[in-house]
Amino acid sequence: MDNENKTEVIETTSPEGEKEVLQAEPTCENQPQPAKKKGGLDAFFKISERGSNVRTEILAGIITFLAMCYILTVNPNQFFYNGTENPQWSAVFMATAFGAVIGTVLMAVLAKLPLAQAPGMGLNSMVGSIIGGGLGYFAYGFSFSLANALAMVLISGIIFLILSVVSIKGVSLRQKIFEGIPTPIKKAIPVGIGLFIAYIGFQNSGIIVSNEYTQVALIDFTKWSEQTVKTGLSVTPKVALVCLLGLIVIAVFDHLKIKGSVIIGILVATIVGIPLGVTNLAVIQGETAGISWNVVDNFKSYFGSDGVFIKCFTEGFKFPDGSIVTVIMLVITMCMIDMFDTMGTCVGCCSAAGLLDENGTPVNYDKIMYSDSIATCVGAVLGTSTVTTFVESGAGISAGGKTGLTALTTAIMFFLAIFLLPVFAMIPSAASSSALIYVGVLMMKGVKDIDFSDIRAAVPSFLAIIIMPLAYSITKGIGVAILSYVVITAIAFVGDLIKYAIKKEEKPKWEISIVTLIVAVLFIVYFFVPTVF
Repeated sequence: MDNENKTEVIETTSPEGEKEVLQAEPTCENQPQPAKKKGGLDAFFKISERGSNVRTEILAGIITFLAMCYILTVNPNQFFYNGTENPQWSAVFMATAFGAVIGTVLMAVLAKLPLAQAPGMGLNSMVGSIIGGGLGYFAYGFSFSLANALAMVLISGIIFLILSVVSIKGVSLRQKIFEGIPTPIKKAIPVGIGLFIAYIGFQNSGIIVSNEYTQVALIDFTKWSEQTVKTGLSVTPKVALVCLLGLIVIAVFDHLKIKGSVIIGILVATIVGIPLGVTNLAVIQGETAGISWNVVDNFKSYFGSDGVFIKCFTEGFKFPDGSIVTVIMLVITMCMIDMFDTMGTCVGCCSAAGLLDENGTPVNYDKIMYSDSIATCVGAVLGTSTVTTFVESGAGISAGGKTGLTALTTAIMFFLAIFLLPVFAMIPSAASSSALIYVGVLMMKGVKDIDFSDIRAAVPSFLAIIIMPLAYSITKGIGVAILSYVVITAIAFVGDLIKYAIKKEEKPKWEISIVTLIVAVLFIVYFFVPTVF
C-alpha cells in the first residue's frame, strides 16, 4: 500500500574500501513534514499567527490611510480660521504629517497592532479655540499663542506617560483605570464607536445635513443645487450618491469574499466621482489653494522662524499673567479627552479585529498606552495638537488588518503624502466615507453581547451607544455612561439593602469599584467645572 512504512537501504564504502550496508529509519511517504519557521515581517508582526498575510496587511494599511488622510489639511485649518492664508499653515501641515508618521510607527513596532495615530479631531479644534481667543481672550482678556497651546499639549502628554509607566503590582495606572470601567460599558463602547464612525461618514459625505428645525436631516435628493453640511462643507446629492455607491460596492464584494473590498469601493467611488464633479482633478494639477507640489518650501516654513518645530520649548511656557488656573483646567480637559478617546477607540477597533483578551482588554494594552503618550509628547515638540489613536483605523481592520504591519504601511503612506499630497488630496471624502459607514455596520454586531435584561447594565450601555454619535464625542459617551452606572447602581444597592433588611433574602453586593468611583469624580470635574475662570 502507498501508506506503508518503507525501510531505505543505503550502500556506502568504508575508509578501508569495504562495502557497508546501512539501514535508514523507516519513513512514510505521506508523513507530514514539520512546518517551516516563518521569519522576517511575519515573525516580527505575528502575521500568520493572527490569521493574516502580508498582502492583506498592506492593503489594510492603505485603506486606513485613505480613510484618515483628510487630517493632513483639516488639522491646520482647525488651528487657523483664515486657513491657507496664515503663514504657519504649511508648517502645521508638515507637523501633522510627522506626528502621524511617528505616532503610527510607535503603534506598529511597540504595540504591533493595526492602529494608526494622528492629531485628533476635537483636540485640534480645542487648540484652535485657545489660540483664536475663544478660550481666554474673549472671556478674560488674556491671549494664548500657538506655542502656549503646544506647551499645554506637552504637559498633558507627560501626565499620560507617567500614568502609563507607573504601575501597581505590574499593572499601569492607565490600565487600572480601564479595568475599572464596568463590563457592560466596555461591551457598549465598540457599538457606540461604530455608530460614531458611521455618523462621521454620513456627515463627511453629505448624506446627513444640518436642518434648522430638526438639527439634522437626510439630504434632499430632489435638489441638485449645493447644500451646506453642518461641518461647513458644501455638497450636493451627487456627493452623497457617490458615497452610497462606494458602500454598496464594498458590501457586495465583501459578500463575494473578494479581498480588498474596501479599497475597491473607495477606488470605484473616486472614479465615478470624476464625471460627476465630485472628484476634484484640479487638486492633482496643483491648482487648489494650500495644496502644492513644492515640498522644499514646506520644509523651509516648518523649520524657519515662522515654523512650529520645538516652539513649545522656546516660547510655550511663557503663559499670560492670570491664566494659570485656566491652563490647569485646559490641561485636565485635554487629558480626559485623550485618555477616554484612546481607550474607547482601542477597545472598539481591537474588538472588530478579534484582538481582545478574555477580560475584554486589547492585547498589548500597556504598549498601546506607551505609544499614545509618547506620540502626544513628540507631537507637541513637532508642533501639532494631541496625537491620538484614530477611529478610522477600523476601516483597515474591516479589510483584514490584524497586525502592526497595517500600521507601518499607514505610516509610510503618511510620509509619502508629504511629497505627494495632491495625489492623496484628490480622493474625495465621499469615497473614504463609504468605508467609515461600512465599519459602523460591522461594529454593530457587538450589541448582542450586552445584557439588556439587567436595567443597571441596559441604561448605561444605551447611553454610551447613543451619546457618542449625538454628542460627537467618545469621551462624553463614556462619561455619561459611567456617571449613570454609578448613580443607578448605588441607588439600586440601597434599595436592595432595604429589601434585605425586611425580607432577609440574599444580601446584595456593592458592585462599584474604587477605580470606577475615581473615574466618575474625574468626569464630574470634566462636565461641570468650567475651563476658564
